[in-house]
Amino acid sequence: MKLTIQKHALSEAIQHVSKAVNSKVAIPILTGVKLDVTNQGVTLTASDVETTIQAIIPVEPVAIEQSGSVVLPAKFFVEIIKKLPKETVSIEVQEGFNTLIQSGRTKINMVGMDPEEFPAMPADNDELKLTLSGAEIKELIKEVAFSVSTNEQSPLLTGVLWELDNGRLKLTATDRHRLASAEVDTGADEESDFRNVVIAAKTLAELSKNVQDKEDVRISVGSGNVLFKTDQVKFYTRMLNGSYPDTSKIIPTIFKSELTVNVKEFADAVDRAYLLAREEKTNIVRLEVVEDGEIRIESTSSGVGKVIEQLEAEMFAGEPIRIAFNSKYMLDVLKIIDSERLRIGFTGAMSPIIIRPVDGNENLYLILPYRTSV
Repeated sequence: MKLTIQKHALSEAIQHVSKAVNSKVAIPILTGVKLDVTNQGVTLTASDVETTIQAIIPVEPVAIEQSGSVVLPAKFFVEIIKKLPKETVSIEVQEGFNTLIQSGRTKINMVGMDPEEFPAMPADNDELKLTLSGAEIKELIKEVAFSVSTNEQSPLLTGVLWELDNGRLKLTATDRHRLASAEVDTGADEESDFRNVVIAAKTLAELSKNVQDKEDVRISVGSGNVLFKTDQVKFYTRMLNGSYPDTSKIIPTIFKSELTVNVKEFADAVDRAYLLAREEKTNIVRLEVVEDGEIRIESTSSGVGKVIEQLEAEMFAGEPIRIAFNSKYMLDVLKIIDSERLRIGFTGAMSPIIIRPVDGNENLYLILPYRTSV
């Protein structure tokens, strides 16, 4: 294997795939980046078994003298390429996969590994399900991923549920104490529908780093894996095994009380109450709404004191309500809502709190209340 390539093209491709490298894996070959060189260009691949990322460098910025493959240690390969002095890099694989890297007067000998030991790529599923922009994918992930569980004993809940139904893509995440869901119209036909596709939140965080806002991302769902594909990057991930719980049964559709508030005013009030609530290590605040729409938010700390916030609802309908909830969970929702106003629905002091932005989108957030003695 022998080629000359532009440093910026190689460095960009390495940055993409290196996000799939896990230095803690027990399999040495997975600590490396695989290079495959053909007459069509250069393909770089990295994998931690759960996630595989592949970047393709077309033949234009590459001068190929000899095809071949090698696996190079990712940690050093990433740093060395960035620090090379010239804009062109020559790579030659010699006997025993020893690899010579040259740039200007700099020569580096790197111990390579046998590419035959690298895991096979997941089978490509060419059945396209839908296409979204990078910006849409990143926004959907941001709107729900904060609600996943961090408890590895419930692995399914550490992931985000993806469902496509009649052209509408819905993402759902829950840790059993709160829930977030977001929807977008994709224009896909009914034949593309899928259910129960659960992808680990940490994998989706890496996906967000690998797609650009303005590029199209083509999504294909196979048996056990999902492929997110752009013009130059393929991002494969395994689905989490199991059936995601049916969350629709816990979402009320009729409310005994509803109010509309200004997001910033409400968030500021909850944030100040949170300062004391976190001192008690419970994050619990109490919210009370009376018949005229006056809202009272209160938190107490035995060692510090009490915070009482008062503000007016823009709209209130239904019965007066007094309820306690985790203020940290509420702030997590308020931070990502892209709307000036939100609607909150209640069905009782021990029933789920439902939060929706008032701007026409389909996002929904649920927080379970706390039972308190006061």
